[in-house]
Amino acid sequence: MATPKPARATLARVLRPHGRRGEVAAEILTDFPERLTKLTSIELWDGRSEPRHARVRSCWLSHSRGGQAIFHFEGSNSISDAEKLVGLEVQIPLSQRVPLPSGSYYVTDLIGCQVRERGGASLGRVSDVQITGEAVAGTPILVVGTEQGELLVPLAAEICVSVDLAAQSIEVILPEGLRDLNRE
Repeated sequence: MATPKPARATLARVLRPHGRRGEVAAEILTDFPERLTKLTSIELWDGRSEPRHARVRSCWLSHSRGGQAIFHFEGSNSISDAEKLVGLEVQIPLSQRVPLPSGSYYVTDLIGCQVRERGGASLGRVSDVQITGEAVAGTPILVVGTEQGELLVPLAAEICVSVDLAAQSIEVILPEGLRDLNRE
């Protein structure tokens, strides 16, 4: 059975209050941070209960501390208001994600996909995606849960020859020795 897909995408996670007027500093969790500054409304989610709608008064990007987004939400007017937001995820509906170029995929769309060898049987499902090296130059690694344990498969066009997100299916041609590397 496929893993249910989330209805929203997480763009940031609130880390701490920032300033004295209710602003918060947030960890950026998107490859498109500039879009955070254009948001007018979002959902705030604690990971347990239903998300709550929030209007964005303002957002700007700070380059200190490795890069953070500074949000000011309506209704957050003091340090104590901001403290109540710490740990919440800043989310948008999946339909509002930035369209990706052909051959690029959102991690959330890959998790749960069935991985099959070309002309062969199912290997298992993608349980995670590891991002290696620089985001532009590094090749993401699919973590596939198999009966023999985890199989790490590079998300390279030569290996993942067909990705059908609608069918939640990835067809692979595994290079010789890849399974043995994973056992070591």
